[in-house]
Amino acid sequence: MVALTGRAEGPPLVPPGRAATVAAKLADRFAAVTGVQVAGAQILAERAAYTGHRRRGAVSAGGACRLLPTADGWAAVSCARPGDPALFGALVGEDAGDDPWPALTGWLREHTGAELAQRAELLSIAAVPITPVAPITPMPPITPLAPVVAPTAPVMRRGPARPLAGRLVADFSALWAGPLCAHLLGLAGARVVKVETPDRPDGARSGNTAFYRLLHAGHRSVILDPRTSGGRAEMAALVRAADIVIESSRPRALARFGLDAAGAAAAGTTWVSITAYGRASDRVGFGDDVAAGAGLVARDADGLPVFAGDAIADPLTGLTAAAAVACAPAGGALLDIAMSDVVAATLDPAGDAKPSLAARRDGDGWLVEGAGGAVPVAPPQKVSRARR
Repeated sequence: MVALTGRAEGPPLVPPGRAATVAAKLADRFAAVTGVQVAGAQILAERAAYTGHRRRGAVSAGGACRLLPTADGWAAVSCARPGDPALFGALVGEDAGDDPWPALTGWLREHTGAELAQRAELLSIAAVPITPVAPITPMPPITPLAPVVAPTAPVMRRGPARPLAGRLVADFSALWAGPLCAHLLGLAGARVVKVETPDRPDGARSGNTAFYRLLHAGHRSVILDPRTSGGRAEMAALVRAADIVIESSRPRALARFGLDAAGAAAAGTTWVSITAYGRASDRVGFGDDVAAGAGLVARDADGLPVFAGDAIADPLTGLTAAAAVACAPAGGALLDIAMSDVVAATLDPAGDAKPSLAARRDGDGWLVEGAGGAVPVAPPQKVSRARR
């Protein structure tokens, strides 16, 4: 994460919080239940080892998100979908063309973060003000009898955690967080079926091919059309047969598909709902803007915000979801996992405006001074997967 944090022309910076420590503990808990060991801390930066992404300061490593000043602070704004430029035009009240950034930057300087958040929610734009980190209730410990769930009245039935080997997983998710969860469950022996619709294939297909194959190797892939009665019937049949369902849609979208998360959980399914801000929210978000909005940004020598890592909310959430499923009871559960909450739980309230600890040059590399001495800054690495 350090190598991916900071400005391209400046030194790497140490991000705030304990994301790497939390990721390592999540991976260890998953291994304790399933026997599958991955390096949780390294997996946070693994995508960049495939894509070659590097730190870019106020532009995300992948290039789709930017940190921009508002009238009262800063905001993180993503332009990742083909239709986003038109939505930004609606946001600022003028035709923004194919490059919405100049018009958006001018509009933000004259409007507050609260105004941005309100309009972004109405238009389904991934944009959020960066606010100081506030204290939150920590996530409960992950044990075989205590899965991670959001405090929003999840459906939960008692019983011991179920083995994953041979279990059927219906994966309706896309991009990184949900597919990472499905990937880890597959390594633990689950049978994964990836579900896409004709008009909304997984956007990650257009990204790095090797990384996409890593997450989906060994999975079946089906395309089902919820606009037809046959497609809806096939979806319903797959959900009834599945032991575990992973999705990253807002509840109203699932309702259009004829899918009932609470009903499936009550019937014994482990239902994993991964959203930007929780099932009760209509706000949308991607890994970079969600993490920055939750407060996970570093600060350069001038105290200006820069991105921490590469879409860090995604792998953190994928690890959290996989550990939660591994520990979920056999009787059924609805796991409401909000990416923003996952990130916030790794941060400490206070002092987010102070410059971050910077690395120093050491030949062709960098070193960070820690309590135990100097530590070299490692580049993003491909993570090995192994069973104990």
